[in-house]
Amino acid sequence: MSQAGRQLPIADEIFLDHVGHFVRDSEAASHALARAGFAPTPKSIQVNPDPAGGEALPTGTGNVTAMLARGYIEVLFMAADTALGRELNDSIERYPGIHLAAFAVADAAKAHRRLAGSGFRMRALIDMARSVDTVAGPGTAAFTLARLSPGEMPEGRIQFLTHRTEALVWQPRWLSHPNGALGLASVMIAVADVDEAAQRFVRFIGRSARPSALGQIIELDRGRIDLVRADAFAQLLPELATPLLPFIGACTIIVRSLDIVESIFAKADLRTRRMGHTLVAAFPDALGRGAWIFAQAA
Repeated sequence: MSQAGRQLPIADEIFLDHVGHFVRDSEAASHALARAGFAPTPKSIQVNPDPAGGEALPTGTGNVTAMLARGYIEVLFMAADTALGRELNDSIERYPGIHLAAFAVADAAKAHRRLAGSGFRMRALIDMARSVDTVAGPGTAAFTLARLSPGEMPEGRIQFLTHRTEALVWQPRWLSHPNGALGLASVMIAVADVDEAAQRFVRFIGRSARPSALGQIIELDRGRIDLVRADAFAQLLPELATPLLPFIGACTIIVRSLDIVESIFAKADLRTRRMGHTLVAAFPDALGRGAWIFAQAA
């Protein structure tokens, strides 16, 4: 099947899977997603299953998501006083907004070995789970994560994951959004030194970068990473006050119709701006600093 016909990668493919907003108030963030025309899922608390069969331990974070036909948007909040929960709070101190970019692979363990062999300091490969409601009753969504040690990628929590329960994560009832959102197409990161950042991301992703008018681009099997100069980012998105660099400042969402998105945002008293064949909208305050760039499906 082509990538357009399936959600998850096979073999050595790499997909841009999701971006994660780090927020303090999950209820306000969920409301902000709905106000922007997304259909957010119920709140869920994440845990690390005990391999020995004992009680699962909280990771320290919980989430709300907007599931798309390709990829998703995640909102993460502190749910327990753990190292991971404190890391989330520390990131919010820098700025509330997107601090996570996750890339789906078929084999997270293989990715973990490759990253370690490429000189990255690694956390242990870990399984993570969260409870989900389904039309048939309670279920458990499961993932395997290959994560770097803190500081290895100053842009944020940049990680690989393998989904173990696709049907539970992408439930059909959560894939229809009033704003017509279909997929996550790119993540844009403003950096102080594009060449240095590109070298690290190339080593992390294992794909080459190419120059662009704004900086450098790394194309994936689905989605892409845009690394842009701070001055170029400010010119492209002048409505945003860029915080300390690096800054995961924008993501592109494919939608059915820009007109529909524009109408929904206008009714919600959220500003938008046409930029070529796209529509730019700053995140509602509850989702932090940054912007969506909506592009219409062909």
